Parts: sequence; C-alpha cells; structure tokens
Amino acid sequence: MKREWPSWTPPSKMLRRRPDLPRFLPGGPDNPLGARAMYIGGTFLRIHGSNEPQTIGQAVSSGCIRKTNEDVMDLYDRVKVGTRVIVLR
Repeated sequence: MKREWPSWTPPSKMLRRRPDLPRFLPGGPDNPLGARAMYIGGTFLRIHGSNEPQTIGQAVSSGCIRKTNEDVMDLYDRVKVGTRVIVLR
C-alpha cells in the first residue's frame, strides 16, 4: 500500500532501544516517515521519506529504506501498488 504523509507508530524493537519515543505521531513534516511511505507487502518494511536526511545511509532505522522526501515523492508517483521490490544487503 502507499500513503501520503503517513502516521507513525514505532515498532516494539525500536521502543526497546528508544523508550523516549512517542507511541504515535500523526502524519506531517515532523513525522519520521516523511512525505510518503510505500509498504512492502507481507513484511514490516517500508520505503519512506525522512525528516532527518542527514541520517540516510546510517544504521538508525528498523530495517526500512529511507530516502529524502523529494526522492520518495518522485518514486511514489512512478510506482504502482504491487511493484516487485528487490532489496540487496
């Protein structure tokens, strides 16, 4: 599925690492999922934007693929639900 300005509920693994995190954040510019999110079916993974572009490429997420908001908005507009995603490494 695809969502514009998605809300965010941190996964339990992330809450164990960071108990200070909020339990829920509505969608918007301050949300860690950024401007768009594409949920990879059958998994907990997402391709999503980031409100912290300086952390892209760092090991700070729980397995998600983070992109700049500009890049994820471009990708969001070009892919259809059901598009095959291959993740290497």
